[in-house]
Amino acid sequence: MKQLVLVDGNSIANRAFYGIMGNKMLMTSDGTYTNAVYGFLSILFKIIDDIKPEYIAVAFDLKAPTKRHKMYEGYKATRKGMPEELASQMPIIKEILEAMNIKIIEKEGYEADDILGTLSRVGERNECSVTILSGDRDTFQLVTNNIKVRIPRTKMGKTETEDFTEEKIEEVYGLTPKKLIDVKGLMGDSSDNIPGVPGVGEKTALNLVKKYNSIDELYKKIELGEDDLKGATREKIVNNKEMAILSRELGTIDINVPLNIEIDELKVKDWDKIKVLEIFNKLRFNRFIERFNLNGEINSNSNKVELDIDVVKIEEIDNIINKIKKDKKIFYYLGKEETDFESNNIIKKEIKNISIYDDKQNKIYYINIDEKEQFKDKFKNIFENKDILKIRI
Repeated sequence: MKQLVLVDGNSIANRAFYGIMGNKMLMTSDGTYTNAVYGFLSILFKIIDDIKPEYIAVAFDLKAPTKRHKMYEGYKATRKGMPEELASQMPIIKEILEAMNIKIIEKEGYEADDILGTLSRVGERNECSVTILSGDRDTFQLVTNNIKVRIPRTKMGKTETEDFTEEKIEEVYGLTPKKLIDVKGLMGDSSDNIPGVPGVGEKTALNLVKKYNSIDELYKKIELGEDDLKGATREKIVNNKEMAILSRELGTIDINVPLNIEIDELKVKDWDKIKVLEIFNKLRFNRFIERFNLNGEINSNSNKVELDIDVVKIEEIDNIINKIKKDKKIFYYLGKEETDFESNNIIKKEIKNISIYDDKQNKIYYINIDEKEQFKDKFKNIFENKDILKIRI
């Protein structure tokens, strides 16, 4: 079967942020936080390496209220806002995903879980084996014979994962995945401020669903007087029927979001390697640059391009220098000549010229280096500037 990977963007970013937090968060020299970005990519690359999917997509939440907020005013009302250190990294994560040509999906009125649920069914209908990457166990309700959930854990920069299949969920909870919706209806969820039935925790909720099969069957037995509930527990359940049903609805992931997306739109595509390299250089993700040989890939591809070449005198290149500073990147090649220094009989290479590639105009500027000191003066700030991406071709 073909493989589809669906990523819960907010959940994984949140896990990465706190998993690589430590005493001092990763950041660039200009103060840009990068720990969530780095951790997110580490987790993403691991699942891509493990599964080698033909299709992939990442779902994100939007700030706009969802249908659940309209159903229940208190939904997620107790949640703290996203820390600014994490919020500032979300656009960077999305920028990298776009450069990697990975489909990003968001929809107003729906949560990422709903998008994941809907896409998982799209994958299933197209005979794919689906893996949902999420730190949210609410997604367990989506698990079927062809859909599993992978939960990551990041500690000290190292990522470990655990897969939850139908068999694993039944082993852990003693219930099928769909019945976990009824469990949540009874016990609620403090993180989402879903009330449930007051005083009913996970253990009681699990036992009730195991015995009565569902919330509906539980209340049917109560109405018929065929239940064996006693005391305060029975009173709380009887008095909170509407809240239990509402909580179940709040906790149910929508698998019919109107996304109008076909499976082919989620196909894995080649990266925009120059853009990815530019971002990774800016973020100082040297390990990823080496891991994917981005410099080497770009260098090999550059040899296949037919280019116009302009020979430029060194005193005429200030406009090129200014353009490099504006674009914050330079593609360059240093022409060297072997020189025999008789004093020590060592053959050394001396830089004789530099070629600069303009990727927007598909042109190379060729500059002979006759005035060494003048050349150093003009290019010193370029090559010492950490904010300028340098790609040797």
